[in-house]
This record gives sequence, structure tokens and C-alpha cells, in this order.
Amino acid sequence: MQALGGGWLGETRAAVAGFLLGLLLTFLFVRINTRLIRAKVSWWFHDIESDGGTHVHHMVFGVITMATVGFVEIAAEPSGVLAQILAFVFGAGVALTLDEFALILHLQDVYWTNEGRVSVDAVIVVICVAGLFVMGMNPLGGWESTDGGGRATLTAVVVVNLIPVLICMFKGKWWTGLFGLFIPFVALVGAIRLARPSSPWAHRRYGRRPKRLAQAQRREQRINAHVDAWRTAFFDLIGGKPHLPSLPPPAAEPAAEPATPGPAALESADPAPAALEPADPPD
Repeated sequence: MQALGGGWLGETRAAVAGFLLGLLLTFLFVRINTRLIRAKVSWWFHDIESDGGTHVHHMVFGVITMATVGFVEIAAEPSGVLAQILAFVFGAGVALTLDEFALILHLQDVYWTNEGRVSVDAVIVVICVAGLFVMGMNPLGGWESTDGGGRATLTAVVVVNLIPVLICMFKGKWWTGLFGLFIPFVALVGAIRLARPSSPWAHRRYGRRPKRLAQAQRREQRINAHVDAWRTAFFDLIGGKPHLPSLPPPAAEPAAEPATPGPAALESADPAPAALEPADPPD
């Protein structure tokens, strides 16, 4: 049976659309679920805990789902509507896992802290990539349908487009680099413009150019003044407002104390030379 929308999207894009739908629906449900649990709504679900009191995070179910669907995809090689259904379930597993991506990154429960916003970032990145694929913006599109010469030309185009993308990443412009993979010349504009002051590019190339660094810092402050408030409000709407304190900064390691020599070392040490007594004055 043909996948839903396969007639005008094609089999591959229809499967990606199923993945995107599973990802979106599951992510929205998980965020609603966690906000209701945080609010301690009496008629809603509660946290899942083992008999020993261990809290079972929903990313555990996400990993199990992805592993199971991946194995079925490899072993059965489904097509049509079955491949689309599996892609939907796989997207649900990805949402369950990436919704707690910050916990994996920090190895701590930072879900309701500012560090937990990284999870929302990760989900939005995957949603954008999948959405661009569904719209037909495939950076490797046409690879299978071209001959040797066509593939060489396509490879050259991909490489030429990839260089500005890498420069954008090195300049700290992750979103510009991401969209530059799918939309030509977007990454080229980002590669030409100033780097973000906290990026590796700024650390390596603006260290001896204080005017350039100051210009980048002014540009960053101007952008943050307009974007941060909207970004915070959008994240609060999607993921809920953090209410727990952020992680403390890593403590500096205490200086190592000098080692105290043991008795054996003291015994084997040469005795200190006796102080010279002053000579008697001449008569």
C-alpha cells in the first residue's frame, strides 16, 4: 500500500513527513505531560519510579523505541505505508529522547533549569531539518539519479556549499549554517559577516584585532537585545518556564599540598651541615 501523500511527495519525503508528524505530536504531548506533572494535577499521570525509588525518565522509552524501530527497518526493509508508520513511531522515539537531551549532555537532571533549554533547541533543529526535507530541500538531492559526471558536478557543488557552512559553524552561527545546508548562499552571507565574540573564530582571529572584537561584541549585544526576549517567551510557551536554579559553575581544583616526606626519607637524608663558628679574633 502506498504511503499517505506518496503520490505527490514521493516515498522518501512521505516517510520523512511521517517522522516529522510523530516527532511533533510526541514532543507536544510530552511537554504538556511534564508541565501537568510539575503542577501536581491530581487527575493526571505521575512520575514513573521503580520499586527502589529510581525515577525512570521518558528518554529510556525513547531509546527503546528507536532501537526497536531501527531493527525492524533494517531486518524487514518495509516500504509504502508501513515504512511511513515506522517513521512515525521512530519520530516519537526521537522526541522522547531529545526532550531530555540536556540531561544526557550534563549527566544531571536539569530539565527545569536554564540548561534544560538545550533540549528544546535540539528538538527545534531536528524539526527544521525534517521540515526542509519534506519541502524538497535535500542537499544531496539527485545523487541517485545522476551518472558519474553528474555526480562529480553534484559533489563539487556540495563541497563548495559546505565550506561556508563550516565557516558559519566555526563562527558560532549554528542556525545560519544549518539553513545554509539547504538554501544556497545563506551560509555564504553568514561566512562573510562578523563572527560571534564567543566563537572559536573570534578567539583565534580577533585576539590581536581589538577593534574587530569590539565591533562583534556591539553587534552581539544589539542582536541579543531584540532576540533574547522573544526567544525566552517562545521557549517558555513551548517547554515551560524553568523554576529551578542553574547549575553552579565548576569549582576550581584545590592546589595540591606539598608531599610530606616519610620517616625513611628523613632517615636517609644527609644531615644539615653545622653552622660555622666564627674564628677567634687575632691577638
